[in-house]
Amino acid sequence: QVQLQESGGGLVQAGGSLRLSCAASGRTFSSYAMAWFRQAPGKERAFVGAINWSGGSAFYADSEKGRFTISRDNGRNTVYLQIDRLKPEDTGVYYCAAHRLYGSSRSAAAADAWGQGTLVTVSS
Repeated sequence: QVQLQESGGGLVQAGGSLRLSCAASGRTFSSYAMAWFRQAPGKERAFVGAINWSGGSAFYADSEKGRFTISRDNGRNTVYLQIDRLKPEDTGVYYCAAHRLYGSSRSAAAADAWGQGTLVTVSS
């Protein structure tokens, strides 16, 4: 099973940009679709977006379209989440998740593996 570790979080000002990384261990990374979720303070974990195994297809939650971009580098076993024009409501812990099925990657319950999360705090 793949193991995941996020990094890149921190305190940023509104309007700035941030790129989160999720490094995977194991030889099977390229067989997984990868998703990002955000858990805001006091709220449930919410889907942000996902990318298929090759990186050729990605989709996002309707609320996240336009400011979030997911990419992956299978040679580095890493998936990225670029967040632009950050807003205070982007604050939360960001998790990456591995899914065997791209079509199920919107579902947190369907994830095969999770990282520990990285905290993003956006100040106004």
